[in-house]
Amino acid sequence: PQTELEFRNALIDAAEIGAAKALTEVGILKPFLKLREARRLFGAAIVNRWIQEDLVHPIKDGNRNASVRLDRMELLTVAKTCNRATYLTMEERINN
Repeated sequence: PQTELEFRNALIDAAEIGAAKALTEVGILKPFLKLREARRLFGAAIVNRWIQEDLVHPIKDGNRNASVRLDRMELLTVAKTCNRATYLTMEERINN
């Protein structure tokens, strides 16, 4: 963070991620979200892009029509760290 506001927002994001991690560890929050739940929370296009760019890793526990789940902490971390002002496209990330 370069400004006081960016630093403040980074601390808030870290606190939210830490709280979610603690709630997950004590069993209040589920550690995984179904793909459908993640799309509803973060937006279908965004979740699909994160999967396509390998920022989040879907887990499929069976064959064919088994449901897909995503790690809650992975989703929250990516959501909090995606900064549109400095976001690189997949091509730019590969070349860097």
